[in-house]
Amino acid sequence: MQTSDRQILSSLASIPTRTATIHRTTKETDIEVSVNVDGTGKCQAATGIPFLDHMLHQIASHGLIDLEVQATGDLEIDDHHTNEDVGITLGQALGKALGDRQGIVRFGNFLAPLDEALIQVCLDFSGRPHLSYGLQIPTQRVGTYDTQLVREFFVAIVNHSQMTLHIRQLDGINSHHIIEATFKAFARSLRMATEIDPRRNGAIPSSKGVL
Repeated sequence: MQTSDRQILSSLASIPTRTATIHRTTKETDIEVSVNVDGTGKCQAATGIPFLDHMLHQIASHGLIDLEVQATGDLEIDDHHTNEDVGITLGQALGKALGDRQGIVRFGNFLAPLDEALIQVCLDFSGRPHLSYGLQIPTQRVGTYDTQLVREFFVAIVNHSQMTLHIRQLDGINSHHIIEATFKAFARSLRMATEIDPRRNGAIPSSKGVL
C-alpha cells in the first residue's frame, strides 16, 4: 500500500459517518431529506415538482451524494413553498452530515458547460451564509417550473447549510441549459468541497480552528 493511500485511510477512519436525515413539517409542507455525503450518486426524489426532481438528480449524480427526498406541499397554490422548503431541509441535512467540517477540503469550484450555456459555481463551507447569484434566465418558466424559484432554492440551501455560494453565468440563452448547468456545477463544487483532505489529518480547515 502506498503512503498516500495509508494517509487517506487514516484520515477517513477519524471522520464520523457523514449521513443525516431531516424531517421538517410546516402548515405548508411535509418534507424528509436523507443524505450520505460519501455516497455513489443514488437518488430518489419525489417532490411533486418534476423539474425540481430532475435537478436533485443532478446534485446526487454529479456530486456523488446519495440523496432521498420525499415532499408533499400546497402545490395547488404554487410550487414556491415546496421548492423553498426542500432547499431548507436539504441545507439542514448537509449541515448536519458535515458536522464541524472536520477534515474537509472546504472550498469547491467548477465550470460546467451545457451546449451554449457556461456556468461557474464557487462555494465555501465557511459557516457564514452568503449567496451571490448571477443567473440571467431568459424565460419565466421551464415547462411548468417558475425559473424565479432557482434563486429561492439556493438561498434556502445557503442559509441552512451555512455556506458561501457564488453563481456566475458566463454564457447561455436556453433557460433549461442555464439551470441544469448551474446544478451540475454546484454538484461538482459540493463534491470537491466536502471531500476529505488527507493532509489535514482530520483537522478543521480554518486558521481559527473552528468554522
